[in-house]
Amino acid sequence: MTLIRYSFILMFTGAHCYAQLVHPNDNDAFLQNEVASVYITIAPQDLETILTDSILSDYEYPASFRYVSSIFSDSVELVGFRLRGNTSRYSAKKSFKVAFNSFISGQKWKGLEKLNLNGEHNDPSIMRSRMSNQLLKYAGVPCSRTSYVRLYVNEEYKGLYLNAEHIDDEFLQRRFIADDEGNLYKCFWGADLTYLGPNPLNYSEIYELKTNKIQNDYTGLISFIEALNNTSEEEFPCVIQELFDVDLYLRTLVMEILIGHWDGYAVNKNNFYLYQRPSDGRFVFIEYDMDNTFGIDWDNVNWAIRDVYSWGEVDRPLYNRIMDVPYFRDRFNFYFQEAQEAIYLPSDFITECNETQGLIASAALSDTYKELDYGFTNEDFMNSIESAFGMHVTTSIEDFVNDRYDTSLDQIDICIGLSNPCELGIAELNNTFNPVRFYDVSGREISSLSTFNGVYIGQSISGEVKKYYKYE
Repeated sequence: MTLIRYSFILMFTGAHCYAQLVHPNDNDAFLQNEVASVYITIAPQDLETILTDSILSDYEYPASFRYVSSIFSDSVELVGFRLRGNTSRYSAKKSFKVAFNSFISGQKWKGLEKLNLNGEHNDPSIMRSRMSNQLLKYAGVPCSRTSYVRLYVNEEYKGLYLNAEHIDDEFLQRRFIADDEGNLYKCFWGADLTYLGPNPLNYSEIYELKTNKIQNDYTGLISFIEALNNTSEEEFPCVIQELFDVDLYLRTLVMEILIGHWDGYAVNKNNFYLYQRPSDGRFVFIEYDMDNTFGIDWDNVNWAIRDVYSWGEVDRPLYNRIMDVPYFRDRFNFYFQEAQEAIYLPSDFITECNETQGLIASAALSDTYKELDYGFTNEDFMNSIESAFGMHVTTSIEDFVNDRYDTSLDQIDICIGLSNPCELGIAELNNTFNPVRFYDVSGREISSLSTFNGVYIGQSISGEVKKYYKYE
């Protein structure tokens, strides 16, 4: 394919310049030129419990793991094994998680603590999530590495699975070099980023802290959400750039629209992570779980022709407030045009799809589990690039890519090169105000500002209060 493949990005945001994102090379856990085999051996009664009584449980049962490819084989004797996913837990072709560190602290395999083995049960091509991650990688935004494996459980062939890199501290270490110890929040359905007040309990069930759990600190996230929702229109462009990597989000949003990922933040308030970089305190948006893409639809919407400027719902403050800023919208236009010219090229993309289908065909055609949920046949798999299945697969991959490319060419505005209105970082919003006490948004007094990053309240000797934004 003639595509731009970024491994390193130098980002400029106003006066800020920072080299940040690295996409790691594929290692032996993510083989690109063959379909390896994963063998799980588990006590039969434990497997029965996983598939029946514990279908909604995340309890991990002991198992052994063996990985076999043409170039090497490897085994790990004590791993955790369980179901993963949300609605997919009820599918006949289920998805699984392998955790190498469940029973032996710190144990890893090929530098990984976990594997996500996704059944892709609602996709007759078994390629949509894989190709979505590939495009995000080419666009230079954070995403998971992927590969394909044949999965065997107690010697029974469970079918072709997508091996998708787990987003955790190892994921961060490989992408945010020497900047990987910040808070990572997994955002579940309902995470619309509206402000719910200063109490962390209002956020913890929707925004799950995945790193630094002992500290269990939601202060930074609450500060970000509060500023996102309550900052004035005049101050918003500068404030949001102090709190959030807007450029990476705009790049990700472009790809979200081009792949038709309606099950993400902007439409379905779902399937994303937020990571706060320690180096500058800014949050980074990370997309994941992109199987409902390229023409899969459950709501009678043609996502291939949806207007690129009306992509998100009206109650998504991150999407709407950023797109309402002329400078950010102009940057969005620039990144969209960049994708149209160098990344999202229909003929090259379909060529890669055909190459991928050839790679996985043998494993997919012998996968009888793919038939159990929606009746996908071998013929449906072989025709899935150029033909729609029907039901929830309303558009073929090829038709979707061509339609999305053509309609976006007509819809997108020309980038005119607007200047960033924010040349300097924000120290405080009113330099004439002299606070003598400081509080975070949860109402806790701050003993020292030297180690604090985020939104805080300053109180003068007379009791007057004003809001401040401090990120260094």
